[in-house]
Amino acid sequence: MEKQQVQQDKKPEPPVKKGKGKTVSETKKSAGIGLPNFEDEKFMGELSKIGALTPYSISNQFNVRLSVARDILEELERRRLIKSEGGNARIKIYRLAAA
Repeated sequence: MEKQQVQQDKKPEPPVKKGKGKTVSETKKSAGIGLPNFEDEKFMGELSKIGALTPYSISNQFNVRLSVARDILEELERRRLIKSEGGNARIKIYRLAAA
């Protein structure tokens, strides 16, 4: 019973403030997600298994965000490893370029 009273008497300390009103627990950390190595045979092999290359299919296959998947597809198109097949202003559909 005494332990419970002692624990109830102790109040949690507020987080330490660190300038301009932000606490230590609120600081942001970068995700550090980079683009994969495009010359990797395993990466290109996985792409060849996907029929229509869309940001959604890339994001599901490699477990990345849609924005990262779009960046991957744009970089692959810039390197001429894939070609744009169609789509509209919101989504683009790609396919692997013929070797």
